[in-house]
Amino acid sequence: MLPSPAQVCEARRIIAGSAIRTPLVRLNAADPVAEIYLKLENLQPHRIIQDSWRAKRDGRMPRETFARGVLTASAGNMAQGVAWCAREFGIPCTVVAPETKIKAVERPGGRVLKVPFDEWWRTFEQRSYPGVDAAFIHAFDDLEVMAGNGTIGLAILEDQPEVDAVIIPWGSGELTCGIASVLRALLKIYVAEVATAAPLAPSLAAGSPKGITYQPSFVDGIGGKSVFPQMLERARGLIDGSLVAELDEVADAVRLLAERNRVVAEGAGACPAARALKRGAGVGKIVCVVSGGNIDLSTLCAILTNPPSTSR
Repeated sequence: MLPSPAQVCEARRIIAGSAIRTPLVRLNAADPVAEIYLKLENLQPHRIIQDSWRAKRDGRMPRETFARGVLTASAGNMAQGVAWCAREFGIPCTVVAPETKIKAVERPGGRVLKVPFDEWWRTFEQRSYPGVDAAFIHAFDDLEVMAGNGTIGLAILEDQPEVDAVIIPWGSGELTCGIASVLRALLKIYVAEVATAAPLAPSLAAGSPKGITYQPSFVDGIGGKSVFPQMLERARGLIDGSLVAELDEVADAVRLLAERNRVVAEGAGACPAARALKRGAGVGKIVCVVSGGNIDLSTLCAILTNPPSTSR
């Protein structure tokens, strides 16, 4: 099941006061046959768009349930968004994670429980964590989270109605499924993965979730050991393929966005541009969703000072 047009429109109404309308800008990189645009979701203040929607919806839970706090499992931007929204509502927030940008979660008062990967994965399946009495906010397998992401698709169409393809980072699938629920009938939809953590590509080929050998890297906002079965099933009917980028290609894209557009993107956010620059999505007008900008400053400095593998 995917969010309906009515749910996406309702999500847009609800988040209007807390999420900004992010710009869609042309990437300043010469290409004779493709126009690459950047949808700058990395500019969302402290949260990503679906978190604002979901947290506000959860505010309509019974008061006694919501007052106990919120629990989520995430290794990326969702953790930060829920933590900031929890602070706004004045309630406790707990995040279960195998790895996370701990400071970004703890800064607004969130509590991080670092656990082994398998235990983290079970939290998604069970929608709870032992010893934590709180309302569970699922990071991806939730129609309202996807509806919030769908508003990004609406904005893309409004700003660039002649777009030919969109490339979206594949983390757990909620960003892709939300945006694709709006755009699928109109254009090509691709996801971007990084070669060191790309479970979706083999899972799509096999028609069922396939585990991979996960290699940690600076691209820490997407990828994992496998895909959630429900999200794979949704993706199979929505996307035209997975575009897998090498680490050096992603580093080049991070550098290019900073140098040419003054855009600071984390590895996950730059991954779509890395593949667009290799014409993975073909030609024409290509929109790359820059999903986040929470890159470690020492990592960014190292990328900016190292020579690129290619030149543009």
